[in-house]
Amino acid sequence: MGESLNRTVIAGIEIPSTSPIFLAIVGLHIAVALICLGAGAVAMLSPKAPGRHPVFGTIYYWGLAVVCASATALAIMSWKEDYHLFLLGALAFGVASTGRAARRGLWRGWVRWHIPGMGLSYIVLLTAFYVDNGKSLPLWKELPPISYWVIPTAVGLPLIVRALRQYRGAALSDRPG
Repeated sequence: MGESLNRTVIAGIEIPSTSPIFLAIVGLHIAVALICLGAGAVAMLSPKAPGRHPVFGTIYYWGLAVVCASATALAIMSWKEDYHLFLLGALAFGVASTGRAARRGLWRGWVRWHIPGMGLSYIVLLTAFYVDNGKSLPLWKELPPISYWVIPTAVGLPLIVRALRQYRGAALSDRPG
């Protein structure tokens, strides 16, 4: 771990602080974000039935709440460098909350809200990662910075549309499916 000018470098990634509290929050943020990425992928790829999908979806959702809270703390401590983490965290948690509320509350046509809400939250989670770290990642550092914002959406939106088409019948139903 190298330090210079109030920055810490870990594994080639620059962190805009040397504060032990800031670094502890970053550590928690990274660990829980990785859990979210894994749990979200398992939920997305699992059969939409009792069992794996709702269990991993719940892990993803509450992990995302922790990621949003830690992003907020990091932004407060280092607004100039990390304000985007607050904005992206709030957006990710907001759309995930809408998707979760639609499913749990069994809104009419809940699938039309659940799939985009959860899918968009995952896209925003990935976007935040790439926006914050892309400049330090192999291959990604060769891309223009706008790519960090565009690629997760360009890949994720067609998958959300595909999922909506697949569950079209359930989207028209009042009941869970």
